[in-house]
Amino acid sequence: MRIESGAELQRRVLCNQAVAAVWGAWSALRLPECWLVAGCLTQTVWNARFGLPPAHGISDLDLVYFDPTDLTETGERAHADRIRALLPAIDIRINVKNEARVHLWYEGKFGKPICPYRSVPEAIDTFPTTATAIGLRPAGTGSEIYAPFGLEDLFDAVVRPNKRQVTRDVYEAKVARWRAFWPGLSVVGWDET
Repeated sequence: MRIESGAELQRRVLCNQAVAAVWGAWSALRLPECWLVAGCLTQTVWNARFGLPPAHGISDLDLVYFDPTDLTETGERAHADRIRALLPAIDIRINVKNEARVHLWYEGKFGKPICPYRSVPEAIDTFPTTATAIGLRPAGTGSEIYAPFGLEDLFDAVVRPNKRQVTRDVYEAKVARWRAFWPGLSVVGWDET
């Protein structure tokens, strides 16, 4: 299955009930520069490609936003709690992250410092694989897509490392988890890029 347009991508990911619920409540999210990103989008497309239920293997849904005026963990948590309360029927974890504050905790979690991001697209540029470096949000009657590596790897179910920030260990752990749920993936090894 090859998705040829943003409209088709939107249609495909909205088959996932959790994504559709977030999409339908978008105006109530009230998050600055908000995007739905990464795994829930990619994995919904993979599920369609491999004939699996839309939510198969998806452990969370990532909403990211950009607010440099509030870099507190408390502020981020308040948004997350509010959005989870707004969408109680979603049965997977909803992660809400302010990309403006990632540099404050990244080194503690991943062992190396990063510079502050200046926008959500700049953060998406560093997502660990080319297929998951994707953001989607409503725009008018359609959607806006940000995919710095294009959509080919996503549509072709190719997992390729984006070495801009991810480590080999993190990449290989993701690959191992994903292969268990989507054994038909084509995986590009760390040393092949």
